Amino acid sequence: QVQLVESGGGLVQPGGSLRLSCAASGSISGIKSMAWYRQAPGKERELVAAITRGGVTNYADFAKGRFTISRVNTKNTVDLQMNSLMPEDTAVYSCNAEGTMYYYWGKGTLVTVSS
Repeated sequence: QVQLVESGGGLVQPGGSLRLSCAASGSISGIKSMAWYRQAPGKERELVAAITRGGVTNYADFAKGRFTISRVNTKNTVDLQMNSLMPEDTAVYSCNAEGTMYYYWGKGTLVTVSS
């Protein structure tokens, strides 16, 4: 089992920045890729960014140039730096980890972009 706990969400003005963090615990030795997803009200969950254990990254088009995913394997954390935030970035952001047999999810953290 892997437990994921997100932090760093909150209210930010348009154009502002937030940094989300996800800490993994439990059977972490088998974690392969990690990712951030988001789900806005009334919309389906979508991938924001992913990173492999070796540091290869993948971003959704809306995240390219604004968001940066990073991972510290020794600390079992994955962060998402979000810049130039827009109201349409408002969503619950959830951390995801690919284990040896299952995918694991955190409970999510709410990001609200509003003036």
